[in-house]
Amino acid sequence: MTTTELALLHLAIAVIAFLYASVGHAGASGYIATLTLAGLAADVVRPTALVLNILVATLTTYQFARAGHFAWGRFWPFALLSVPAAFLGGTIHVPTNLFKIMVGVVLLLSAARFAVRTEDPSSTRFPPRWVALTAGAFLGLLSGLTGTGGGIFLTPMMLHLAWARTKETAAVSAPFILVNSVSGLSGFLAGGRPLPSFAASLAVVAVAAGFLGGFLGSRRFPVRTIRLTLAAVLLIAGAKLTFGL
Repeated sequence: MTTTELALLHLAIAVIAFLYASVGHAGASGYIATLTLAGLAADVVRPTALVLNILVATLTTYQFARAGHFAWGRFWPFALLSVPAAFLGGTIHVPTNLFKIMVGVVLLLSAARFAVRTEDPSSTRFPPRWVALTAGAFLGLLSGLTGTGGGIFLTPMMLHLAWARTKETAAVSAPFILVNSVSGLSGFLAGGRPLPSFAASLAVVAVAAGFLGGFLGSRRFPVRTIRLTLAAVLLIAGAKLTFGL
């Protein structure tokens, strides 16, 4: 990889970290697409994306919690069963790309809806606990099957069903992504495989951009800006799953 290509890769990672952090996400789908397009091997792409995901999700969790948008009661029902379900999903081999294409199309449709409807609902209602637990388990499994942190699925669900407002949803999605990403990386390391040294320099730019994105998303950006940014994030994730980027 030439110096110019390496610089462009770092710039792309920074942009992705900033965009995703501003909506309470960490960027796994964007990192995977970018690193794959850069020609890196799969055994480098996956752990690198997970490391970046954990770092950015940690910063985003901190920023949205510090801004007063986090509530433990909204988080734990989704997270409790998601971690073991994500681990299980990671062990399942999906023999065809049809599943990922279907999920990608759903994300693309969600992106279109957020691009059109840019305001929060007038009222919200958190679901019964058993519904949140079930949804968390399902989304955790989906997370393991698709190799993402799961927030890319949790956020549209919560917003479409009016379970929380935009910034409240972001404050749930960030730690949800964090715990699932830690679980995924733990499984990777348990196999005796080392972290690629290549991840270190990318981590620096991801942390800087993620910190800024999380700060602006939690404290400065209006809801309209966040929902339009979310549409862009879902577009990236949907394209990655649908077209195998």
